[in-house]
Amino acid sequence: MLNKRLVFALLLAMPCTFAHAAPKPDKLAPLYTQMQQASDRYRQAQVILANGDNNGMAQMNKALEDIEDIATQCLKTKGCEIGKVITVYEGLLKSHDLGQLVTEPGLAEDDSPILSQSPEAQKSMDLLDNGRSLERMVEMNEPIQAAIRDWLTQQRSFLVDAWENYQYMRYLMSPEYEKAGLPEALLFGIMAKESGGRVHSISRAGASGPLQFMYGTGTRFGLGRDATGFDTRFDPQYAARANAQYVNERFSELNRNLEMTIAAYNGGEGRALRIYNQSGGKSFWSPDVYNQWPAETRDYVPKVIAAAWLFLHPKKYGLTFPKIDTTPDQFTLARASSINELTICLGNVDNRDGWFRVLRNLNPRYDADTYIAQGTVLRAPKKLTELYRSNCVQGPRAELAAELMRANKNFSPALSPNSIAGVSGNASMNPLTSTVSTINAGTSGQAATIAAVDPGKKSGKKKAEPKTKHYKVRKGDNLLAIVKEHNCDLTEIAKVNKLRGPNYMLQPGQKIRLTGCED
Repeated sequence: MLNKRLVFALLLAMPCTFAHAAPKPDKLAPLYTQMQQASDRYRQAQVILANGDNNGMAQMNKALEDIEDIATQCLKTKGCEIGKVITVYEGLLKSHDLGQLVTEPGLAEDDSPILSQSPEAQKSMDLLDNGRSLERMVEMNEPIQAAIRDWLTQQRSFLVDAWENYQYMRYLMSPEYEKAGLPEALLFGIMAKESGGRVHSISRAGASGPLQFMYGTGTRFGLGRDATGFDTRFDPQYAARANAQYVNERFSELNRNLEMTIAAYNGGEGRALRIYNQSGGKSFWSPDVYNQWPAETRDYVPKVIAAAWLFLHPKKYGLTFPKIDTTPDQFTLARASSINELTICLGNVDNRDGWFRVLRNLNPRYDADTYIAQGTVLRAPKKLTELYRSNCVQGPRAELAAELMRANKNFSPALSPNSIAGVSGNASMNPLTSTVSTINAGTSGQAATIAAVDPGKKSGKKKAEPKTKHYKVRKGDNLLAIVKEHNCDLTEIAKVNKLRGPNYMLQPGQKIRLTGCED
């Protein structure tokens, strides 16, 4: 995204740019038109955001990225008036309070009205801007240098995954930090270290969610079980809001000390306050402070700062974050499905690893293998909307995904009716007749005697024929869940009730026959 350094670079390039002979006006007109269109889209997105729709933030960021691309193209085009691009860009930033928060990805300008109202965040902003304190710290502090090394070597793929996970959730999480006057880079640094952007992460100690709140701490900041029983620690937006409140509370308590605030998040706020007061407010890096923290926290603080720094300056370290389209959207389930089933039918177009993690992160209320009722609205990137309609509503891919979801991974193959094991005491299950063959071996050279137990006979009685029951469909029911609950054969139930796949449409109040079920 365009920032002050780029603007200055453009200004420095202007004399050379204007020295070129001007091209024909018709060659520059499309460039200026694109610039105006991007400007208009930015202002429209402001209105969307002001009306309470968080999609506006993603659209604003996309418009600014487009202007950056236009600026790069302008520099390469003879006669292009780069001053026009700069004027448009700076005008956009000044046109809205939230716009003034953009320098590096998610960072606020020093004159941000939000920062002026939140002095607790000022030191954090000073440290995470385009230089000054943090740059000096990064260059001189060996633990941070070592943490950067770790992120760029054995943990590089984890960091890139965390960045991708965050990009899809950014429109939910970033505004919470912006409203609190905090830099987005700090949010990313904490999230990368805590969970890598995996919303359903749970630590051995029970800390949960993308930002790993303990239950007790979470309840202090509005997290916990809601009326439906869902634990909101797993919701990325609520977790980011609670995290921002926690950070600002620590800033106020610890005299805006960034490192001690980060240490408190990992090692405990009570310990942080005690160490801070006993040391007279010394730096986290002072030996008499540093050595009071456990090894985990001494590793945690530089890792968070290093991840935040790399979020701001990836190119400096040869770190390339993939450019992905994360435009937020949603789709309505045309038939009951699960996250797992959707992952199969969607495929992995535009995402090497498939869409499982993205769908889970954006829809944290649903377990991966739980069927979600028809008509439910799911969050998803815009690119998935068409993929869903094409592959998951009906057709071969939808049928294949449904078939794979019906597979029972606990099935154990057994010997055929004529198979005989040649060792004493072994038993085998016949997959066709479900008979158990007990093998009684005598002494060496004697023939084995096989006693076949007929499951249809028990104490001289015939096995009762399977009963036919009826089930009344309730609101939100789907056939796959019903047959799973009653241990039925889906194909048989669908045939008896004349239900056609892959949708197996049911209506509330409808009675269906449950034939051959085992419960």
